[in-house]
Amino acid sequence: MLGFTDRHLFAAVVGALALATVIWFALGILFPAPPATITIAGSFVGGHYESLARRYQELLERGHLDVNVRMTDGSVENLELLDDPKSGVQIGFVQGGVANAEQAPDLLSLGRVDYQVFWLFYPASEALNDLTGLRGKRVALGPVGSGSRIVTEKILAASGVNSENSMLLNLSPLSALNALNDGSTDAVFLNFSPNSPFLQALLNSPRYRPLNFTDAEALTRIFPYLVHLIMPRGVIDYEKKIPATDVNLIATTNAVLVRKDLHPAIVDLLAQTMMTVHGAPGIFQRVAEFPTSNDPEYPVSEEAREYYRNGPSFLNQYLPFWITNYVKRALAVLVTAVAILLPTFSYAPRLHKWLVEFRLRALYRRLRTVEASLQKGTNAARVSELENELESLDREIGGFGVPMKHSDLYFATISHLNLVRRRLRVTRVEPGGES
Repeated sequence: MLGFTDRHLFAAVVGALALATVIWFALGILFPAPPATITIAGSFVGGHYESLARRYQELLERGHLDVNVRMTDGSVENLELLDDPKSGVQIGFVQGGVANAEQAPDLLSLGRVDYQVFWLFYPASEALNDLTGLRGKRVALGPVGSGSRIVTEKILAASGVNSENSMLLNLSPLSALNALNDGSTDAVFLNFSPNSPFLQALLNSPRYRPLNFTDAEALTRIFPYLVHLIMPRGVIDYEKKIPATDVNLIATTNAVLVRKDLHPAIVDLLAQTMMTVHGAPGIFQRVAEFPTSNDPEYPVSEEAREYYRNGPSFLNQYLPFWITNYVKRALAVLVTAVAILLPTFSYAPRLHKWLVEFRLRALYRRLRTVEASLQKGTNAARVSELENELESLDREIGGFGVPMKHSDLYFATISHLNLVRRRLRVTRVEPGGES
């Protein structure tokens, strides 16, 4: 149609494919594919964070994502790894109170996931009313540099207890329990996991008593990352009524932190995993209390907030996460194409007419060449050549397939062709060779 050949069609197809390829790669920069492998910073083997990381790994790998779990010393090392873009760690568990957004501006929170209770046990034969009573005593804390040690030292300092007037021991949970049993320490101030066998042993032993933090509310005002919890009477053993009375406790919450450049598809998958792992009830939490959509220390990812508020997106409900990114890119290409092509529809009639005129102008140039030759004079051989050229033009115009609505252009061209043909006949060369 309009005199376009297969070569023209081939060139148009190649151009369209090249444009689509450029758009696809451009969208690859704007909508990069999610990584195939991620690394989570956990804790030492058997620690609370290590068990959470393994649970995350199990669920995330069901979504065709390879997950590595990095063994660490806990919150402080996790924070250092997350803050280092060369560490290869994109996700980590960090205890509240260790740092904040000012100290780690490149990190985002996906919310808080559970409580980290700070238990203080002391011999039942002793009288201890609050933390100020620990002044001058031997207190077993966590390892130096650990998240637990950092927070417990801050709490003790607010109570006037420090390394200058008391002995703050550097002990692991097992060593602290042994020290309490043999009398080499006066109290244990550690954060135990709810399922820790050491915690269960201390709660069920008549020799020890958990401190009732009667000033828990005051501590939560002094340290905003702390929360006030109540362990109800009989929740550990209802038959034996352990504990015998309600116990006020203080706790912080554990956060899942990620680097700001983590792919949104991974964030969605993590949010789904966190709701599965942490949405169940526990001793101190109700159903769906965790994960939270706010964080007192770090900004929360908007993707995570959206997921907690509205659940998975339409695509994520029906497609694996690694496919949704390609679908989004394809949709972006489609939307871009529509945005470009839709305004051109109003110019389509004028564009089509321009194409018709463009093809006819090439024929007119050839027709003008024939007409110019007639002005210069001709001989028999030249007249024969011009007649052949006019016949060729006639065939090409007939094969153009000019649309019906542009018949005026078609008949104008035919009329001009016939006019030149008649002039050629009039000027036909006589036998003498002159016109």
